[in-house]
Amino acid sequence: MQIAVGNKDEEWKNMTTEKCNSCNDSQCSAQQKRSGEREEDFIARQELQSRMCQIKHKILVLSGKGGVGKSTVAVNLAAALAMAGKQVGLLDVDVHGPSVPKLLHLEGTPVSGGANGITPVEVDFQSGKIRVMSIGFLLRGKDDAVIWRGPRKYGLIKQFLKDVDWGSLDYLVIDSPPGTGDEPLAVAELLEKADGAVVVTTPQEVAVQDVRRCIVFCRELNLPVLGIVENMSGYTCPKCSEHVHIFGADGGRIMAEEMGVPYLSGIPIEPEVVKSGDSGIPMVQAHPHSKTATAFGRIVRALLGSELNSGASKDVGAKSGRQTRIAIPVTNGVLSSHFGHCERFVLFDVDSDGKSISQKQEVLPPPHEPGTFPKWLHEQGATIIIAGGMGSRAQSLFNQNDIQVVVGANGGDPDTIVKDFLDGSLETGANVCDH
Repeated sequence: MQIAVGNKDEEWKNMTTEKCNSCNDSQCSAQQKRSGEREEDFIARQELQSRMCQIKHKILVLSGKGGVGKSTVAVNLAAALAMAGKQVGLLDVDVHGPSVPKLLHLEGTPVSGGANGITPVEVDFQSGKIRVMSIGFLLRGKDDAVIWRGPRKYGLIKQFLKDVDWGSLDYLVIDSPPGTGDEPLAVAELLEKADGAVVVTTPQEVAVQDVRRCIVFCRELNLPVLGIVENMSGYTCPKCSEHVHIFGADGGRIMAEEMGVPYLSGIPIEPEVVKSGDSGIPMVQAHPHSKTATAFGRIVRALLGSELNSGASKDVGAKSGRQTRIAIPVTNGVLSSHFGHCERFVLFDVDSDGKSISQKQEVLPPPHEPGTFPKWLHEQGATIIIAGGMGSRAQSLFNQNDIQVVVGANGGDPDTIVKDFLDGSLETGANVCDH
């Protein structure tokens, strides 16, 4: 099932292959031809790495066990990142059981080729888009079975990474099938420098045992484990409010502690999750204030926190020479639901240790007009803004003014919000602003 993408192979053959010119990283494996590597394989590897160089973060969603809701987690994770203002791609490499088209209401959507390769299917969200690719888009009917062995699956995954016009992305979320077989192995090998894996389990021991093997798999491939997500983590009766652990309690958390990996969050059982999946609207979008959406807010916050710690906000400070200053929009003493309608901003200066506040001040903003606040807060020295809701245009303007945006924070007093942010415990839900 090969997709024609024009004459790109001929174009690459006409380019010099002495050195890859897609980046300046002298440590990149695509810079030089490997010993014994065929010329066409070298060219293909350079083209793949050129695509991947445009993507800041690559995250695999894995599980050693089937039926744990891994695809649901992958889709909602991608949607939550998009709703946080990130440019996101979602790649479904489950060759035999692709679920992503159904979960995003994209069944029967055709794909086409453009000047830069295969054009992914785009899904609009309130604060951005998700670019999606799946073998499900290439099947003639929804009941078609793909009966392939390893080499053909490897070739398709390679083509999805190399020939799809992903463009410039903040995150590429890769939904892998259960287990530690051909598909996750191919992705880990082809990506070379993935950020890591989010590993999904359910609480019961039969699932946890298989997920342990998945963590060992990651370690053998030098693939970092970003954290464990415990799906189906208890059920709260809507009538009597009794909380029942249908599949047991804390299996994922205990396993994470024993294996020495982060525990990201537990995701509860909610009937709306089933309706959301069947209707093709991710839970974080359909029910942004649900417990499930709040749990995904914690997961995204942890990932964005890793991004901050790995250099995003530090680069801002390094470029501007400014210390970290956090801006909180406030109305009646608590976080405003939308930054543009706040009464004032509270500015917090963060000590060099990144964990404590050295100074706090309240400032009155200028009259609110489109584009006013980002430039004004930049002049006030702000490097981070924490808001309840914020549209994609405003987020883009803040980023242009070297201000990192954190959205989806729940209402509360600004001191507590900043304290929770600094110690990594700030809970955020989905960004519900659409303008």
